[in-house]
Amino acid sequence: MFKIGILGAGVMGTTHAAGWAQTPAHFAGIHALDAPRAAALAAEYGIRAYDSVDALLADVDVVDICTPTHLHYEMVLQAAAAGKHIICEKPLALDVAQGAEMIDACRRAGVTLLVAHVVRFFPEYASAQAIVSRGEIGDVAVVRLTRCSYQPRLAADNWFLDAAKSGGMMLDLMIHDFDYARWIAGEVESVYARSVRGRQPDAPEDYGIAILRHTSGAISNVEGGWAYPPPMFRTALEIAGSTGLIEHPADSSMPLSLHLKASGSGDVDAVGIPGSPLDESPYTTEIKHFYDVIAHGAAPRVSAEDGLAAVRIALAARQSAQSGRAVRIEEV
Repeated sequence: MFKIGILGAGVMGTTHAAGWAQTPAHFAGIHALDAPRAAALAAEYGIRAYDSVDALLADVDVVDICTPTHLHYEMVLQAAAAGKHIICEKPLALDVAQGAEMIDACRRAGVTLLVAHVVRFFPEYASAQAIVSRGEIGDVAVVRLTRCSYQPRLAADNWFLDAAKSGGMMLDLMIHDFDYARWIAGEVESVYARSVRGRQPDAPEDYGIAILRHTSGAISNVEGGWAYPPPMFRTALEIAGSTGLIEHPADSSMPLSLHLKASGSGDVDAVGIPGSPLDESPYTTEIKHFYDVIAHGAAPRVSAEDGLAAVRIALAARQSAQSGRAVRIEEV
């Protein structure tokens, strides 16, 4: 049994806490800048609320970083220097150089670094990848992915809307599907993208489309947005191969769907996350997998290098949306 500590008490910190409570690990404590939220989570799980990162690191074996993206770099380096295994929410970092330094620091310290790309743990996405890997639809030719939500609406310090802290919609949201497209169709060689804020940085919402060209010859079309009315969150996947097609959602008999904007301010979560009808949340499935990696040496479904590759694709997409030209991955 090892001791786990969480940094961050927002949506993802709360979600990861629920996952760790379902593992044999000893959930030891939490630290967050929002002390009241940290205290509430500590009370819920009967754990300690620490008053600093250093204090938490001194008491745990594994640290789960669920803080805003701009804090990942410093916290990963601090945890690696303390000899702690690390789970870091996506995106791994705001730029490639920082991400590479984080991976190198963990390698030199001899600690595990895992990146929480949860889409790989949603059963429909994992099942589709398994079908592809078994060769059931032949060679992958075209991948189409959609992830569109309402814009995050934190009551205070909405860091998601500050590109210097979150990287913007493409790095924070679309990166899920950039990672998945690479998992399905292999390495990406170039990206051509368009987005609302790529041309109008002060636009009230954002929406983007990116076309990924894979070295295999496959093409991925990725759609993402912070533009829907709350509480709407929609995802979809389609994978076309030389001998078959995978679709999700598929076989829908509904001729018309109606989505109404929620009334009032307390009807929806501050940040939209996709749901699942399963008894076990995919986020819990992800945490249980990370436990097995650290405790039993299981092969990770997503590595730190995968997390860095996704950052590189997202930054290429953002650069393309701003410049109006295709961007090769090696340029980033």
